[in-house]
Amino acid sequence: MFMRTIESLGPLKSKTVIIRCDLNVPLSDGVISDDGRIRASLSTIRELREAGARLVLISHLGRPKGVPDAEYSLRPVAERMSELLGAPVRFVEETIGDAASAAVSELSDGEVVLLENLRFTAAETSKDAGERREFAERLASLGDVFISDGFGVVHRQQASVYELAQLLPSAAGRLVAAELDVLQRLTTDAKRPYTVVLGGSKVSDKLGVIAHLLERVDTLLIGGGMVFTFLAAQGHSVAASLLETDQIETVRGYLDEAERRGVRIVLPVDIVVAEKFAADAAHEIVPADAIESSRFGAEGLGLDIGPSSATAFAAAISQSETVFWNGPMGVFEIDAFAAGTRTVARALTETEGFTVVGGGDSAAAVRALGFSDDQFGHISTGGGASLEYLEGKSLPGLEVLA
Repeated sequence: MFMRTIESLGPLKSKTVIIRCDLNVPLSDGVISDDGRIRASLSTIRELREAGARLVLISHLGRPKGVPDAEYSLRPVAERMSELLGAPVRFVEETIGDAASAAVSELSDGEVVLLENLRFTAAETSKDAGERREFAERLASLGDVFISDGFGVVHRQQASVYELAQLLPSAAGRLVAAELDVLQRLTTDAKRPYTVVLGGSKVSDKLGVIAHLLERVDTLLIGGGMVFTFLAAQGHSVAASLLETDQIETVRGYLDEAERRGVRIVLPVDIVVAEKFAADAAHEIVPADAIESSRFGAEGLGLDIGPSSATAFAAAISQSETVFWNGPMGVFEIDAFAAGTRTVARALTETEGFTVVGGGDSAAAVRALGFSDDQFGHISTGGGASLEYLEGKSLPGLEVLA
């Protein structure tokens, strides 16, 4: 897919450049637990600072309800970015208005300002195109050109992603270009054997990806909460584990199609079953086809793949030339149920093939478990955007840059 690049915008010295970043970091009581998305945004920002541009950064954080909410303020992000950038990042407590306009007008070459959360304005995510465009016009009045570098939102038709790109000379930033390059490699030029590891809670979130990838991959490894719908589709009881009963027939169809295509779908052979969803829960390992055989009976909850499954998954990964992983294997936030995810992550770091961690919970998991970004071929910043691209969907935020 062709997209306009930063070079197409011409010299940017002394130009005011609006950059749509994705700074949607996990935040609790003002403390950032994972600054991966901030770090990922720095390449474009550093390049444009060195070019003498005047930078206006815009982003969302969380899901405020269209009004200011201190819980979702970007102030901590500005402070962390200043530390990582080694230069001041001025924070403005509004997105549009007199204070924002004044701060932008005071910028000198190479200086950076971060405006408050875009989603404090309801028009950013409005279903009404006219409302979005009006908000985008006010944003556009702050700058000379626009660079889209928030890959995590390119699948959204929102004011700062879509309409703003129509109103100013626009181009893709380095992060968006790099993400697209990786996704194209996964869909059109992947070296074989090609393995996809899917986890996370709901199988319904991944059905489109499975359908689109069945004709492209050699092996699908299935873990996480979604595995229980697969086990149910094979006729096994899953006790009180997460189950989407309305998807059982669909999953059964994918299992049949995979067999017809010669695609290997690998399901866990053992499961870590707990008495409840809690850090101190009693738990034990049981065969995946006999979950109710645990001492918790029909009340048992499957919260991780077992050690034999993790070993089998790691072996499949080690034999692959390309691996895409999206979704943890269990409740990685609780140490007792993190082993499956940790084993899969370690396998990705040890294989010689090209490895991609598909953003979202997967990216959070590898960092929380002590792995560094440079141990993987690529860690995506956009879980939902990555999945929609792999489903073959059109992404508005990319199409508008073509």
